[in-house]
This record gives sequence, structure tokens and C-alpha cells, in this order.
Amino acid sequence: MTDGGALDLSAPDRAALVASARRIVVKVGSSSLTTATGGIDPARIRKLVEVLASVRERGAEVVLVSSGAIAAGLAPLGLTKRPRSLATQQAAASVGQGLLAHRYQEEFAQHGLVTGQVLLTVDDVIRRAHYRNAHQTFAKLLELGVLPIVNENDTVATSEIRFGDNDRLAALVAHLVHADLLVLLSDVDGLYDGPPSKPGATLVTEVRSEVDLASVATGSTGAAGLGTGGMTTKVDAAKIATGAGIPVILTSTDQAAEALAGAPVGTIFRTTGKRRPTRLLWLAHATEPKGSLVLDPGAVVAVTERRASLLAAGITAVVGVFRAGDPVSLVDNDGREVARGVVNFDAEELPGLLGRSSKDLKRELGSAYEREVVHRDGLIVLQG
Repeated sequence: MTDGGALDLSAPDRAALVASARRIVVKVGSSSLTTATGGIDPARIRKLVEVLASVRERGAEVVLVSSGAIAAGLAPLGLTKRPRSLATQQAAASVGQGLLAHRYQEEFAQHGLVTGQVLLTVDDVIRRAHYRNAHQTFAKLLELGVLPIVNENDTVATSEIRFGDNDRLAALVAHLVHADLLVLLSDVDGLYDGPPSKPGATLVTEVRSEVDLASVATGSTGAAGLGTGGMTTKVDAAKIATGAGIPVILTSTDQAAEALAGAPVGTIFRTTGKRRPTRLLWLAHATEPKGSLVLDPGAVVAVTERRASLLAAGITAVVGVFRAGDPVSLVDNDGREVARGVVNFDAEELPGLLGRSSKDLKRELGSAYEREVVHRDGLIVLQG
């Protein structure tokens, strides 16, 4: 045990944790799969597939979240670097996704494994019908012995509704499929307390809380500018997963075999919370609020401490344009977001309801106006 009674995930403990994981989500970045000029590197993909196939052979299920579609499409289109325009990125993704999926299919087939492509957009995890369908799709694929390969659907995603990076997508997928472990593979062998390229930088072998992240290097990484995620996105993804009860190992793709065998490589992030309802995780991490509701001090306490629903009586102002069913921020008088929830009224309906009790609203406007503005079951309290 470490100071304070926290579990010390040393070699034997980590080996047990990895060995006991029956469902593992593995995320790999673009720079780990492609050449500096943007083409797919067959040798790198083959090596990764061999590692994942060995995990399947020991009885664990694997979901692979793989970047690389845009990067893989660059060379066939005659592009030398990742384009900035969304339209060109989508064109590259359209070309590259097929190439990437075909390469994976061929390599996994050598091990007797069938792959299935799953392309997701943010809508697939913030709209109830969509994410329920996504969950059912993953469940059936895994039941049939298929190894799902996941990527953001770059071809149709807009700049306004994107995951932004596959690290966050991987953390959300890990929760969606009820994974026991998330492994983030990069071109850096873990989290460091300073720039890894500089002398004296030390590998952070274990992260137990925010305290361990006080002074670490989270600058951008990635070869030749092909990737979109730096270390910051990986730490953020680890926070999402560990906050939902899923441990995370961060290491380099070259150390994937060791990490998935339970060897003490890279950085391990301990869980900091318990599993929570799927929709609440999406609400906290995969939504863009359409507006905000300003709460009086009493309502802030009721929502954050008593976990009560938000009533019209506790709202002092409405900001933005939104519809019933949209995600909105709940903010205090200083503008700090204290919670996020799914609102039950359109923005234009609310001004006439503010500060009034539910009984008064029912008496004057009818029973439809007695309902909560944000029900506690569709609300999540945010930390910090």
C-alpha cells in the first residue's frame, strides 16, 4: 500500500489487473500507424495486430479505437501534410478509412479473427436513441466474436460536432462497452514530469489523483504533424475513464505487448470514481451546451449538494437559444459551470417562469408547467 492507503499498482498488482480484464479498449494514434509522409505502415499495423490477437487468444475481448484514416488518405491524394480545411480532411478520411479498414481486416484474418468497422459521430453518444443503438451494436459484435475497430466518422462530422480527438472517443467507448481496462498507445512511452526529450525528465509511473498531475508535461506529440492529440488529450481521456471506474494504461505502441501482458511500463491511472449511468457520462464529456441557466445560491446548493432537480424558482436568468431536450450549463452567479443537464423547456418559455414556485405555475398555467426545468436523473454535477 502507498501513503494514504491507496493501492500500489506495482508489477504483480498491475499484472493481476490486466489479467483479470475481460474486455479491453485499446486506442492507437495516427503517428503510430503511418509513415512520416502519410501512408499506412504495414509493418507497424502487423505488429499491433499480433499483440491484440494474442490478447484475444487468452480469452479477453478487444475493441480497437484507431486513428489514421485522414493520414492514410494523404499519400493517395498527393498531399504531403494534414490539411487544415475540413472539406479536405473529410476527403482524405473518405479515401483513407477504406484503406485502413482493409489493412486491419487482412492482418486480423491471418489470426482467424473477423473485424467490424464502427464509425461514430458525437450525435451517436449524446442522443439517447443513437447511443442505445451504438451500445447494442457493440454488444452484438462482441457476442459474435467480432473485433470492433472504431474511428470518428470524419467524413460526415462537422467542425461544430466532433470529438476532437480519438483519445476522448476511446474513453467514451470504454464506458459504452463496459470495458475493464483502457490502454492508450502513443509515440511516447508514458506521462513525464517534464518534456520527455529533455534530460532529467522522469516518467510518472502511477497517477492516483489530480495531485499527481500538478507538474507534468502535456505538450503536443506526434510525428510530422499527422495526429491531432497531444499528451493533454490523453490525460483528459484518462480522467474521463478513471472517473467512471475504468483504469487506464498510457504507454508507447512499441510497448503494447508488455503493457497488455501486465508489465510495469508506461503510466497507469488509478480509478477515481465509480461507474455511472452512460447518459450522464455523455452529458459531462461529449456534449456542447446550447445555453445556460443562472442559479441562485440556494439552487446551487440544492443541485450540487442535495442532488435535487432544478426548479424554476431557483433560476435567475436564461442565456442562449435552446429547445427542450438540449444540454444546458447550470452556472452560479459568477458564471462558473457547476452542473450540466437536459432541459425540459424551450428557452423562450422560461423567462416567465423564473423565481416562481411549482405550485403557482401549476395553478396559473396548468400541470405541464409544474415539471422540473432539469430533472435530477438528467443532470450531472461537475467538479472544480
